[in-house]
Amino acid sequence: MSMPFARDVARAAASTLAIRKGYSDILALITSSGPWSPAAFAAIDVAASSDAHVTGCYVDAEVRSLRGRDAEPTVMALLTEIPRASRDDYDAFSAFAHARGVHHVSWMCAQRAPAWTMRSMGAWHDLIVLERDLVEPSLLVDVLGEALLTCRTPCLVLPPRWDKPLSFKRIVIGWNGGIEAARAIHASLPLAQMAEQVTILRDSALTEANEDQQAPPLDPVTYLRGHGVEVSEKALDASPLTAGKAMLAESARLCADCLVMGAYGHARTRERVLGGATRHILQHAEIPVLMQH
Repeated sequence: MSMPFARDVARAAASTLAIRKGYSDILALITSSGPWSPAAFAAIDVAASSDAHVTGCYVDAEVRSLRGRDAEPTVMALLTEIPRASRDDYDAFSAFAHARGVHHVSWMCAQRAPAWTMRSMGAWHDLIVLERDLVEPSLLVDVLGEALLTCRTPCLVLPPRWDKPLSFKRIVIGWNGGIEAARAIHASLPLAQMAEQVTILRDSALTEANEDQQAPPLDPVTYLRGHGVEVSEKALDASPLTAGKAMLAESARLCADCLVMGAYGHARTRERVLGGATRHILQHAEIPVLMQH
């Protein structure tokens, strides 16, 4: 008779624990090069920990407010000539990255909406790093929320005016058994393997109405331990309306450096909008949040 599934997972992973996983390609959505914006610093520092390639993508103010994957630049944007990649820009970004320990870089300039840029460029990147104030607060849900739900790439979202060194010593993970939460845990592995303390918050209230919500059975504790991550678990008692607020409060109590969660959306006929917990955390988090839809 075979061993229980959880023991099979742990045994299968044991032979690979010595291999440190990391991201191979990281995309930074940059809003300023003088000085470099927080996303540039954060992406380069994450890349330096795993010798990853970094693509710097400058997102000009003229295209940041565009909604939709297929949105074209406005007439005013066309008249003001959206910047295009140049050798000087590449050299400046390359020098900045090299000085912080990253030696493999690319440079691009976004020509279309954030959702289009993130979905198209995310196809060959493992992680997108961006600032929450990439867009104005009034456009957070319509522009940035849409981009997060449609890009299919894990996104590390920095709080507004972020000016602290990144740290992943203490990570909190929101878990509700959904497929988005499972994707988020998988996407966070390179960060979790660097952590000293990883805490899983279990709460069925985090489940949002979604036609594709439930993932195949996965025990997050067994999964993470099978990849060499020491993890503890805590129940989160909250209603669906207060789940986001409760997650942030518990993250603060645990002095978390980063929150990991699935990005949940409500399906509608012609659009996808952020679920309540996702919306609250995106609007109010004061620490970096790794989101995955």
